[in-house]
Amino acid sequence: MNSVETSLYFFFILLAELSLLFIGISTIIGISLAYISDDKLQSWLSHKGALGNILGALMGGLTPFCACSTIPMTVGMLKAKVPFGPVISFVVASPILNPIVLSMMVALLGLKAGIIYAVVSFLAAVIFGLILEKLGFGKQVKNVIVTGGQQDQAILETFKDKLIHALSSAVKDYRAVFKYLVIGVAIGAIIKGFIPQNLIIAIAGPQNPAAVPVAAVIGIPLYIRATTAIPIGLALVQKGMSVGAVIALIIGGAGMAIPEMSLLSSIFKPRLVGALVAVIFVTAVTAGFLFNLS
Repeated sequence: MNSVETSLYFFFILLAELSLLFIGISTIIGISLAYISDDKLQSWLSHKGALGNILGALMGGLTPFCACSTIPMTVGMLKAKVPFGPVISFVVASPILNPIVLSMMVALLGLKAGIIYAVVSFLAAVIFGLILEKLGFGKQVKNVIVTGGQQDQAILETFKDKLIHALSSAVKDYRAVFKYLVIGVAIGAIIKGFIPQNLIIAIAGPQNPAAVPVAAVIGIPLYIRATTAIPIGLALVQKGMSVGAVIALIIGGAGMAIPEMSLLSSIFKPRLVGALVAVIFVTAVTAGFLFNLS
């Protein structure tokens, strides 16, 4: 009976907290982006050298896209002749790094976890964007065709208009991820109430050096969004799993999921897709080990 009560309490409290956090942060980001035009964003990304990669990673981090919206955006940038390096920095950062994920991670796993996650993910997006461009992976882009085009943005003149539009978009995005959020919180609640702590410690505790890379690989077939993985990770941490392994699980699941790789294969050749998988894996393992060693 205590296990049931613990699980239910964990479920409802955490779901309420994450829901408010998601809508609040999404609204703030939406208002901020309303003051920046698409043309201005493309102009920023067209900078050559490291600055373009930094801006590409920032754009990927500030726009909470899922894979289904990352791909059209990537195609649009390629067709707009945005340099290859910044495009890759965007692709790497987009699924794993955004304010919603970071705010959830800080709120649930602590400031240290959020800082390491953000810094390693951002630097990986910038550095690997530069490296892949220097290695000539720009030739691994398929000839793609943009269909449909971008819809005209609504004219939002006043702050009130921008706030209403941002809040409406936040609620729409929340509805899109709600089922994933519920699944993650529900799994976390079951772990919290019913999974023996000794079992978690033995498999993925801080004393198991293989926990971090294994967690990164496990995330691939699970296709867990970061918003789904974080509540699961909280429950696992409370049961004894190392935070480093949880960070690796989140990065691996969000960045290397099989559906995302399938979508990327529609615009990138196999060699480049394989390189991106390696990039995400290295990022996940690096962030996990760095947290556990710090």
